[in-house]
Amino acid sequence: MLDRPSPEHRDQRDLMRDLAALDQALYEAVTVTRTPTLDSALRRLSAAADHSKISFVAAGFLALCPGRPRRAAVLGLAAIGVASTTANLLGKRLVRRPRPHRAEDSPFPGRHVPMPASASFPSGHTASAVAFAAAVGPAFPAATVPLGLLACAVGYSRIHTGVHYPGDVIAGALLGTGAAAAVLAAAHWDD
Repeated sequence: MLDRPSPEHRDQRDLMRDLAALDQALYEAVTVTRTPTLDSALRRLSAAADHSKISFVAAGFLALCPGRPRRAAVLGLAAIGVASTTANLLGKRLVRRPRPHRAEDSPFPGRHVPMPASASFPSGHTASAVAFAAAVGPAFPAATVPLGLLACAVGYSRIHTGVHYPGDVIAGALLGTGAAAAVLAAAHWDD
């Protein structure tokens, strides 16, 4: 006699299937929307966020100012380290979600960035950008809005350029927020 899945297990499977379908539909909606002005800007932003270059530059400027800005830079860099390590060494290796499929006949091939070889889930770019913004903001409130908007733009750029599903970006943002919270908690523990 075969064991049948419990109703709760079936409900969980149905929920996961529905979330995957929604994720795919949102990704496809972005891929078919014509946005020529945004295409090149988001492609450049996505490439500039490689290896957290944008955040490192921002941290460099913050570090030039003594006091709160310098402390914010250190916290932001620590949060990037936690987020990037967690995303790349744990998340991508455990989940192993394939990258989105880009059709050879894509209607807007000029918006794409090179497809990374790593797994898709979670978005490491988003995790790092959000971690930096979320760790810097409480230490240096003047940077909260600009860095938060930049982190959102980096996350969206990863979907727009065809290398992540929306769910990957959401997971990356949650991971980045958690990394920042852990770093801020550790920093307060030392105080």
